Amino acid sequence: MVEEAKTIAILGHVRPDGDCAGSCLAVCNYIRENYPEKKVQVYLERPAEKFNYLNYFDDISQDAGTGAVYELCICLDSGDKERLGAFAVYLDSAEKSICLDHHITNKGYAQENFVKADASATCEVLYGFLDRERISKNTAECLYTGILHDTNVFKNSNTTPETMRIAGELMGRGIDFARIIDESFYQKTYVQNQILGRALLESVTFLQGQCIFSVVRKKDMEFYGVESSDLDGIVDQMRVTKGVEVAIFLHETENHVYKVSMRSNRTVDVSKVASFFGGGGHVRAAGCTLSGSVYDVVNNLSRHIDQQLKEQNA
Repeated sequence: MVEEAKTIAILGHVRPDGDCAGSCLAVCNYIRENYPEKKVQVYLERPAEKFNYLNYFDDISQDAGTGAVYELCICLDSGDKERLGAFAVYLDSAEKSICLDHHITNKGYAQENFVKADASATCEVLYGFLDRERISKNTAECLYTGILHDTNVFKNSNTTPETMRIAGELMGRGIDFARIIDESFYQKTYVQNQILGRALLESVTFLQGQCIFSVVRKKDMEFYGVESSDLDGIVDQMRVTKGVEVAIFLHETENHVYKVSMRSNRTVDVSKVASFFGGGGHVRAAGCTLSGSVYDVVNNLSRHIDQQLKEQNA
């Protein structure tokens, strides 16, 4: 499809993370470098500035109202059409469409869908579709970034020998992998450290210490002057609390509406919990959106988590 299409739109999910931004810009770089005659445009909500080292980062369009119609739409790292947000208009109007993803909850919404649920990241799936001899340093940086972020720096259970082999090949393209790890993953601004500290300070354990949750409300975000992207990494830091199996982080997007991020360590499949509430994700990392009081949200989630814990201990 790519070789036949003259105009191509590239889409990813709302609130793009490292794998989403990385996979979208990897495709953009690869096509522009190897098929310069084609018109390619990435449409995404603006990713966090920590990813601005990725080539063509500043070419990303946030305009869903251009009226442009493309011969091909490539959707990346998005489990369903709704996750594309307002940019789904480019999918709807495209003559052909492809989806590459690694979410086990993917609904197969494109004309052709390539979903590999056991892959560490969409960037790992994408790597298998590219001609390795034609992957440039710029494309390699994008792919490495996506794998890095969705494996939590190669620590998550989705990291496989194949993941490490691919990462090694990308390193061989001459990328500054140490800088990418430090600046896009570990480095935080002063206010990001402040909101992280507050979330950890106010966290609460439950279910006999097997679960932990924390919440950041809109008024807190306004007080510290942070965006939702500044909250990245909080749930992962909560997850490594000793004795904890599941970490839950909530941040308020509207009055009594919460974006839920969940992480588990060994036994709980948080994608099943998220799917029950209309969300999705992976076995060890998933999310959804819930309405109500904080007590209601945590109570509803805890029922499903507790059920899995009891089944494991039976």
